[in-house]
Amino acid sequence: MEIVHKIGRRKTAVARAYVSKGKGNITINERELTNYFTTGTLQYKVMQPLVLTDTAKAYDIKVNVFGGGVTGQAEAIRLAVTRALVSINEEHKAILKPEGLLTRDPRMVERKKFGQKKARKKFQFSKR
Repeated sequence: MEIVHKIGRRKTAVARAYVSKGKGNITINERELTNYFTTGTLQYKVMQPLVLTDTAKAYDIKVNVFGGGVTGQAEAIRLAVTRALVSINEEHKAILKPEGLLTRDPRMVERKKFGQKKARKKFQFSKR
């Protein structure tokens, strides 16, 4: 098996995942998973597709991620890893799709409009 390259996005975060056969090492921006994502919730989000398919110790994953915040980056990595696992083994799709891991979350920050404070918030209206 060669290296499988897939991209995942969430909000403004973009993750490029390179999945290859290995011992289960996950490297994110040249750092270990536990050093990059310090909270257990974010680590779980990254590991979720591997845990569901019982392939946590089967692949080495190298990720380059930029943009967005930590949660957006974790979810972008999750989507990239999920896509890579499905391209490696099509049977994983039946496990991962019901969990909603193959769906790209389209929610983005709404742009600010001119003449307003924010996207929806207006300046205070004065009648007199």
